[in-house]
Amino acid sequence: MTVLVRPKALGDYKIREFRMLIDGKWVDGAEGRTIERVAPGHGVTVSRYQAATKIDAERAIAAARRAFDDGPWPRMTASERSLTLLRAADMIAARADELAFLDAIESGKPISQAKAELAGAADIWRYAAALARDLSGESYNTLGDGTLGVVLREAIGVVSIITPWNFPFLIVSQKLPFALAAGCTTVVKPSELTSGSTLVLGEILEAAGVPAGVVNIIVGTGPEAGAPLTSHPAVDMVSFTGSTGVGRLTMANAAQTLKKVSLELGGKNPQIVFPDANLDEFIDAAVFGAYFNAGECCNAGSRLILHRDIADEVTARIASLSAKVKVGDPLDPETQVGAIITPQHLEKIAGYVSSASSDGATVAHGGAALDLGMGQFMAPTILSAVRPDMAVAREEVFGPVLSVLTFETTEEAIRIANSIDYGLSAGVWSRDFDTCLTIGRRVRAGTIWMNTFMDGASELPFGGYRQSGLGRELGRHAVEDYTETKTLNMHIGQRTNWWMPR
Repeated sequence: MTVLVRPKALGDYKIREFRMLIDGKWVDGAEGRTIERVAPGHGVTVSRYQAATKIDAERAIAAARRAFDDGPWPRMTASERSLTLLRAADMIAARADELAFLDAIESGKPISQAKAELAGAADIWRYAAALARDLSGESYNTLGDGTLGVVLREAIGVVSIITPWNFPFLIVSQKLPFALAAGCTTVVKPSELTSGSTLVLGEILEAAGVPAGVVNIIVGTGPEAGAPLTSHPAVDMVSFTGSTGVGRLTMANAAQTLKKVSLELGGKNPQIVFPDANLDEFIDAAVFGAYFNAGECCNAGSRLILHRDIADEVTARIASLSAKVKVGDPLDPETQVGAIITPQHLEKIAGYVSSASSDGATVAHGGAALDLGMGQFMAPTILSAVRPDMAVAREEVFGPVLSVLTFETTEEAIRIANSIDYGLSAGVWSRDFDTCLTIGRRVRAGTIWMNTFMDGASELPFGGYRQSGLGRELGRHAVEDYTETKTLNMHIGQRTNWWMPR
């Protein structure tokens, strides 16, 4: 039995109205249309945004272009930009409860999780502030007496930042502060489902002293507001997080003007478990990895690849612990799995479960939507007897659904892990460090966790192989991703005339 936490009515909550931020002004959209967000956990409208069109996107791009070409931000010292980012980090921490509440009601994530994400986001802003002062170029005094070479790092220019609905504040914080640290100007388009906290971030950045036009924030759909941000010739770089399908479209649009593109896309992440693993620790990590953020997470540990000798025992133990997971009201501090983002997405998740069951998989736990009186929820679900060729084992379900596969040899486990198009992350569980290193070196993924899962830090790069994306976020080189290099080749002394006839 799943532990249910039934949603409580929001009471006297008043719909929050938001405008767009363009060139330092809070404005309405050109067409005056709005987007309303219905809380997935409560079934009532909680936010109303101005809906951006191509006209609004182009206004925001023009503002960012002016701010980069003629404004003070790219010309400030690194220490000045760093201090501004530190002020923003302090203000994020001060308004963390407000921001977490917005993320919880708009995305359906548990409020306790949202608060933890805000703490992590503030740390990322502080880390970016430190990196701002570490950005440097190179010099070459080794090219002979007549030549000195200097390599400069310069901000790449105007950056379009497009973020998804599942981690509204955390993901914009993995991009925006590093672009700002480099001296770039930006246009940010959060998902139209969860834009509230990003718009509040605009208020914070204004108060922190970011000049007008440096950060512009618009809200709208991908075709209307997002597409211009990926194809406009005045944009120098696109940083996108979302589905692999939309990532391909983003890359194709950006190719029209040969922009730099950074893509953080989908994942179908395996956890490979050997018989000598600490199963008590793994069981906890497996449940967390599968159901964190209701499984609406590119890093979800949605594929368990279990050694056949322990598969039945481990599956039964995971099912037993899954039954204790608390599902329901995102605003209840005890909730561990909140609501599914939209009714349509809930149908998609249920469709994967139904299809897998028809193909021969066994529903070992859950398997159905939950009726809690309001909103939309999915029971934590475990599918056993899953084959590597099934859709549920190859495609990103993006819901609280765990697929269990089995292996006999290390080679077979590696082959199964690498048999899909994604390569974002993976986990390996064994007390034998040789086994862990073998898996870590041969599984093709951007992050390999060893005897843990979904740990992270601002200092560690994040990104994927293959169709999980291009480039990396976070880590000590994160600011460099938003720069170009320029070579200054300087002649010293009298130049030899080597071309013209004598």
